[in-house]
Amino acid sequence: MIGAVDDNKLSVNLNAIAVLRNRRNLPWPNVVGMGRIALDAGADGITVHPRPDQRHIRFTDLPDIRRLIDDEFPNQEFNIEGYPDDAFLDLAETYANQITLVPDSPDQSTSDHGWNFVKDSAFLKPVIKRLKDRSIRVILFVNPVVDGLDQAKALGADGIEIYTGPYGDAYDSDKKQLLALEAVTLVAEKAKQLGLLVNAGHDLTVPNLAPLVKNVPWLYEVSIGHGLIADALEHGMRETVLRFKRALAI
Repeated sequence: MIGAVDDNKLSVNLNAIAVLRNRRNLPWPNVVGMGRIALDAGADGITVHPRPDQRHIRFTDLPDIRRLIDDEFPNQEFNIEGYPDDAFLDLAETYANQITLVPDSPDQSTSDHGWNFVKDSAFLKPVIKRLKDRSIRVILFVNPVVDGLDQAKALGADGIEIYTGPYGDAYDSDKKQLLALEAVTLVAEKAKQLGLLVNAGHDLTVPNLAPLVKNVPWLYEVSIGHGLIADALEHGMRETVLRFKRALAI
């Protein structure tokens, strides 16, 4: 059984930084440099989602980020998320401490749904075994619904990442946000009962983190990209990481 955690971890997703860099095919903003600032400010890890077309994070970024963590921040982690075809697995398992498996198609602009465990379990089972045999923590991206969590546990995953898009999208409606938060909380409670780690990600911000952490104090990690990088344009990366860490500490 998983109880409350001592520290809700923050993993900074660098994809948006890579998008800006790739617009001009120049070495700035520097993905590794921005990762260094985030980790030095107290981020617990770095997340990237390398897509087959390399439209943001490039495959060549992965060894550089791994080297940054190994050489300068050995207590922090590298989370790589993506659809687990052979090409992704060959790449990600070389560098990651944690791999978050998502059911994205190659042309999706962003992750927007979790696994269908009725349809996808047979596909996921050997993938999870492969990664566990390499001592990599395996997280499954799930919808904010309870159905399927028993199967996630049976497949051997270490935890889940709850898709919080509906919660983040309800920023302009207190009623919708409350309903979305209740759905996320039910999933987190079921996962806790099953002994699964509970991660969360998508459209999380400083304002909506505090209610989430209050409802789910056993939250293990949040992976945040768009909202965090948007804040960093205003506050700078260091101050933004501190702002998100303070929100997680509520």
